Amino acid sequence: MEFEALQQGLYVCRSKSHSFGTDAFLLTGFCRYKAKDRACDLGTGCGIIPLLMQRHLPPREIYAVDIQPEAISQLQAALDACDPVPVIHPVCADLRTLWPDAPCGMLDLVTCNPPYFAENAGFLSDAPSDRIARHETACSMTDVCTAAAKLLKFHGRFCLCCRPERMTDVMTAMRQAGLEPKRLRMVCKSPESAPWLFLVEGVKGAKPFLRVEPALFMRSGAGMTDEAAQICHYGENYL
Repeated sequence: MEFEALQQGLYVCRSKSHSFGTDAFLLTGFCRYKAKDRACDLGTGCGIIPLLMQRHLPPREIYAVDIQPEAISQLQAALDACDPVPVIHPVCADLRTLWPDAPCGMLDLVTCNPPYFAENAGFLSDAPSDRIARHETACSMTDVCTAAAKLLKFHGRFCLCCRPERMTDVMTAMRQAGLEPKRLRMVCKSPESAPWLFLVEGVKGAKPFLRVEPALFMRSGAGMTDEAAQICHYGENYL
């Protein structure tokens, strides 16, 4: 494991099993968290999304949930290194059943960077942590959306990112869980390339109406676009 500074006094602990990429930065920026929010990050891994939220006016508290004890231990190590210690509650739990004192119906925001591939799609890694992170072996898209709906209050927001080829699956699962898709943004490497990621926000109990935002372009020429740099502001190692 190694510690990396996100800003002064704020650290993330990364390892070969539990690390992060650009999508975590993009989802954090897209979710528009507020200081008054009570939030939860499902499948948190090393806790990068809750930790990134600490960089500017963080939510008043965040539950960071993962089924893997090693991931939660890694997040706790990062929290122990932070000064001041963020109001993040590491929770080792299966999102399909949640945990005994889960704040059901009480949260303003739930985020998730879910497995991008269906259980039987593509090559399965030998490493259990990689299989859980990349394929729906520990939970399905329906499970993720159902868990988010249980945790959110009425008109609470659920934000996630995924690959464009899974968009129909994601939108269907969200609507079936009572999380109406309300905001969508495509992410492209450059103006000439097709989208490689999408970001979507669903609102619990909302009426149908989807707003499609302008695409986010990550690169222009040899460097990052101004908008991408502002969202990530952590260097280009994760692009």
